Amino acid sequence: MHMSSAKSIHTSRTIMFAELSRIMFHGISNNSFEKSFSDNVAGKLSKSNQGKTNRYLKQLYGFDISDPFFNSFIYFWKNAIESQHALISLLLAIRNDYLLSESIDLIINTPIGQKLKVESLENIIESHHPNRFSPATLKSVAQNLASSWKQAGFIFGKVKNIRVQPEINYRTVAYALMIGYLEGLRGEYLMGSKYIRALGLTETKIRELIAEAAKRDILQYQHAGHVTAIMFPNLLKSIGIHGE
Repeated sequence: MHMSSAKSIHTSRTIMFAELSRIMFHGISNNSFEKSFSDNVAGKLSKSNQGKTNRYLKQLYGFDISDPFFNSFIYFWKNAIESQHALISLLLAIRNDYLLSESIDLIINTPIGQKLKVESLENIIESHHPNRFSPATLKSVAQNLASSWKQAGFIFGKVKNIRVQPEINYRTVAYALMIGYLEGLRGEYLMGSKYIRALGLTETKIRELIAEAAKRDILQYQHAGHVTAIMFPNLLKSIGIHGE
């Protein structure tokens, strides 16, 4: 089931990368994520906060090892350098949180070095969901969205929210493609997916990184004229995901 139809967690939280990291590092060796939740690895002080945090984390990331989206996330988390963990977390969160997904274009189209105004995020939310949120909630959601992008390295500064561009490598691009692929996108549709857009890179740079991923046998890539073919036969097999 696609989780994006569920309520957005950004009315209350952010992508919670610090808490996610603790759960992943604690549970990834033997896929004991449930134990990480019950052991309060996220380090919340009250039972109430622990319960809410666990619920929000599961809503954003799934933690279901039978789900190909989370299964591939585990693979890329294990194989990514640590600086890319927040980026791949953002990509999976985008799939499962519609408010985060709807903020992509504003963030990516904000020029590098320019201030991202919280009011601009409020306007985007309001344009998608007219009169749905009170002014106070709207501001809170916008601040949470800005924080999520900040955690992934696209915004810098405690107060000013300056748009910056994180360093993105071939594995992160491959993961962005993998999510789209698992959703059923192929060819040029993969190149235009929201996951690729969210990385904020030019098409030329994206294709360079895809070619690098292909050299390392993470995916198969062919590009001629306006035709693009991207497949993951070996990776899907090694992860244990069957079929196209």
